[in-house]
Amino acid sequence: MNYVKTAMLLAFLTALFMGVGYLLGGGSGMVIALVVAIGMNAFAYWNSDSLALRAHRAKEVDAASAPELHAMVARLAKNAGLPMPRVCVIEAEQPNAFATGRNPQNAAVAVTTGLMRQLDRDELAGVVAHELAHIRNRDTLIMTMAATVAGAISMLAQFGLFFGGGARDDRNPLGIVGVIAAALFAPFAAMLIQMMISRTREYAADRAGAEICGDPLALASALRRIAGGGKARVMESAERDPATAHMFIVNPLAGRGADNLFSTHPATANRIAALEALARGMGRPGGGHRAAPAGWNPLAAEEETVDAGAEDPARPGPVRQAPTRIPRSGGRAGPWR
Repeated sequence: MNYVKTAMLLAFLTALFMGVGYLLGGGSGMVIALVVAIGMNAFAYWNSDSLALRAHRAKEVDAASAPELHAMVARLAKNAGLPMPRVCVIEAEQPNAFATGRNPQNAAVAVTTGLMRQLDRDELAGVVAHELAHIRNRDTLIMTMAATVAGAISMLAQFGLFFGGGARDDRNPLGIVGVIAAALFAPFAAMLIQMMISRTREYAADRAGAEICGDPLALASALRRIAGGGKARVMESAERDPATAHMFIVNPLAGRGADNLFSTHPATANRIAALEALARGMGRPGGGHRAAPAGWNPLAAEEETVDAGAEDPARPGPVRQAPTRIPRSGGRAGPWR
């Protein structure tokens, strides 16, 4: 079914691209736009993942440079029945993450440094599991291609605004009116393209991610923390390339406000409520998750002391035990191991 949706999206994008070409250059502009659209769609299919990672300056890490994070992704990928994806880190204070790739064999998971600093192990595992669910559901192809093509349509319209003809002729039958119409239409077109990425994909990825990591409340707590962090911290790379906003687990543009009517994501509160309902169905009542422990850094390789018995006010009944030494190469025992 996702292949059919991808084909429909590409057909719509091609028609949209041709329409902008007609407004800018008439019949010849439409033909040129068709040829460009075919080439662009082929390029996006093979390269949209690397373009998305490059847009946010994501750097790939391995087991040597980020042993704990790499091991966590490997365990969760095994739980999900997926091959090991590339693991990337984005230098950004906003806590967020996204997955990309045309198929599970060519996939990547990218997380921000802010996400790793502000979430604990279980919460981070929940976020990674959500992104792996997108890969398993094959959402990443349509998400990355939509981001690439939406950005290209906006650039085409801006190019026409600056270099389009001002007179009505065979090349531009609508003259400057057509150029302005294309320039004004492009941002709305990009927004509509993002809205075409069904919000139900996020709910499905939340549910599948909770099953992969085994802890719906950890993912719910992560979403709550990410949503709060997104409002407080602007992600400049996302602001420069808003066509990629729908790829993230939570809208990265929330720091500057987004109308709920045109949001690319479901309301975070609704997603949290769905996860808490899932937890109750699994016999794990409660809400929220414990605060991130001080000093937790999945990029570090040394050992850390963690108080495994700290009282959690969000969970019934305190449980106390001696601090546990956790080797950074393996991570804490949890439902995702």
